[in-house]
Amino acid sequence: MDLHSVNVAQVRKGRGQLLGTLGHLAIFSWFLGMVMLVPVDKIVATTLICLAVGWLVYPNAMRGVLRLRWLVWMLLLAVPPLFFLGELDSTLFGVRYSSEGLLAGLQIGMRFVVVLIAVQGFTASVDIPALAGLLERVGLQGLGFTSGVALNLLPYIQQSGLNAWRSLRMRGGLRRNWRQGLRLLVMTVAMNSLRRAEEVALAAEGRAFSPHKARPMPIRKGSLDWLPVVGGLATLILMIFV
Repeated sequence: MDLHSVNVAQVRKGRGQLLGTLGHLAIFSWFLGMVMLVPVDKIVATTLICLAVGWLVYPNAMRGVLRLRWLVWMLLLAVPPLFFLGELDSTLFGVRYSSEGLLAGLQIGMRFVVVLIAVQGFTASVDIPALAGLLERVGLQGLGFTSGVALNLLPYIQQSGLNAWRSLRMRGGLRRNWRQGLRLLVMTVAMNSLRRAEEVALAAEGRAFSPHKARPMPIRKGSLDWLPVVGGLATLILMIFV
């Protein structure tokens, strides 16, 4: 049984939670620190460690990475360096590519996977009021509300993009003029996101909400919040300096 299932089971039994808001925030920061601060020569080991932790803590996010749309986005980011970065000094099946670009593309792909797991796992495990309350408590008034709106938009953007993609593909928008179809897809997702953000802002204004007068929400605590903080710092220090 994974850590996420144990956490859910304990919540249902009323015995507390293993990881609270601070614990999930520490894991999220650890993921980002591992892929951004660790030297390039250790990126493979770093990715394997992050994948192991992600499978233990966020198994649903790990399964979501294997979806076709995320693989397509990863290829769109990782493939261009093969032909535009460095000299074309290698050949595969008659296609010339850059060995330097190949290494850069692999790094981009691994970092993309780790960041995607971190974002999906964090947004699925931490509710918006808890994150907003945490930011308000450290003195960032107003940032809690705006970050809550931003996190609230992530699942909406994902579902909106999926619906727009399916609608465009069913209507044949990617068959002939696929460039125009992709441009319309990006515009549709952007407009839907802006419309959703405007609705949230208008709803808050209609309830006389003021970021400067907002009271911080209680922070959800877990019995193992100290573990990702201590373990994350120790792992980062070892990977960076050792």
